[in-house]
Amino acid sequence: MNNKVYMTPNRYATPVIIDTGLCDGCNICVERCRTQVLLPNPEHGKPPIVAYPDECWFAACCEAHCPTGAIKMVHPLNQRIPWKRKETGEYFRIGIANPPPPNTRPPYGYEL
Repeated sequence: MNNKVYMTPNRYATPVIIDTGLCDGCNICVERCRTQVLLPNPEHGKPPIVAYPDECWFAACCEAHCPTGAIKMVHPLNQRIPWKRKETGEYFRIGIANPPPPNTRPPYGYEL
């Protein structure tokens, strides 16, 4: 019987995207991660391994401290922040070029 244990990351949850062309394997992101989602790669100079993507808090410490800019944080859709430009009333949201118009109807059962 094979007594080896293998750890494989969850491929469906991707909170962190690492550009392998920019990453120099410094592992500063591994040190800064608050929830230890990233693990250092056993091969020296290779990008870190996103081992526990489900545990990510989306604090973006890894992205903020990356010296090469190789890390991009992908926030879940429900955490992407909308904002409104005061001058024109135009709505924006991260990841959407043309967001839908805001819902102006009051909640069900609520009278104005």
